[in-house]
Amino acid sequence: MQFTAAQISVIINGKIEGNPDASVVSFGKIEEATNDQLSFLANPKYEDYLYKTHAAIVIVNNSYELKQPISTTLIRVEDAYSSFAQLLSKYQQMVTQQMKGIEQPSYIAPTVQLGTDVFIGAFAYMGNDVKVGDNSKIFPGSYIGDNVYIGNDVVIHAGVKIYHGCVIGNHVTIHAGTVIGSDGFGFAPQADGSFKKVPQIGNVIIEDHVEIGANTTIDRATIGSTLIKAGAKLDNLIQIAHNVEVGNSTVIAAQVGVSGSTKIGNNVMIGGQAGLVGHIQVADGSKINAQSGVSKSLKTPYAAVTGSPAYDYTSALRSQAIFRNLPDLEKRIKELEELVKQLLAEKVNSL
Repeated sequence: MQFTAAQISVIINGKIEGNPDASVVSFGKIEEATNDQLSFLANPKYEDYLYKTHAAIVIVNNSYELKQPISTTLIRVEDAYSSFAQLLSKYQQMVTQQMKGIEQPSYIAPTVQLGTDVFIGAFAYMGNDVKVGDNSKIFPGSYIGDNVYIGNDVVIHAGVKIYHGCVIGNHVTIHAGTVIGSDGFGFAPQADGSFKKVPQIGNVIIEDHVEIGANTTIDRATIGSTLIKAGAKLDNLIQIAHNVEVGNSTVIAAQVGVSGSTKIGNNVMIGGQAGLVGHIQVADGSKINAQSGVSKSLKTPYAAVTGSPAYDYTSALRSQAIFRNLPDLEKRIKELEELVKQLLAEKVNSL
């Protein structure tokens, strides 16, 4: 697919400086782009590459001031990074929209309801009473259990497993290998020391505009629903336990583990490898540093925590500063002790 600077500027509401007929067929990094590619400059660290790039078109911020002559066509926008992401998304949509129909071999139960322009990849399995909305794409090797609902414009990548009764909203992307709706970790201890499984009869609900990374697992609720609310973004290799709620537009980085029945608010940011115990609440806007261990509820909105157990981020920085100075403090204390001894000795000798 080929696009001109004029066409691109309309999509991202940009202003052209240079040749409006300059055309591109793909994307490239500014330091590596060829003369048929589009790139962008948002980070000043890469500014020098703008004057050397072979890219046919480069997206830059409105505020950027040229320091040297350039050979490329510029498109100026308010936010170059966001505009470039918008173009990538548009390009991806155009590619996936071309995918339609049902590849064979695959199994689709007679009671499945498919919307218009749906794609089902080879070796997919779709159980009884599954419903799939318009323009959704289910890639090869996926498993969709009985009574699953999938909305419009959903992309389910290869090897995803969605257990029975789960609900996937509109404009959701689920990456390869993710499992949604497996049993929550529920076992009741018995008098003889054994554990009896507690049936997990709830489901998982994924609301609109959620993206879930590869090999993430989201357990079904014991009763009720495990809930991922609209706009949330989950990275790869995350464990979400039964009856957890993840708030609107919350982002969670890789290898985070969230224990059962924890409620995470809106616009929360959780760094990689953090762990949250069960049955706590995390206030809206909280920021949890990477590798933190959250052992109690975070009740103050928009506060940051770090460490294990996690506590106030600013206090943690002060503590770290003091810790780094301990050798020097120890030396000063020893010097003060010696000085005190000398003063005492002089006082005794003067009596």
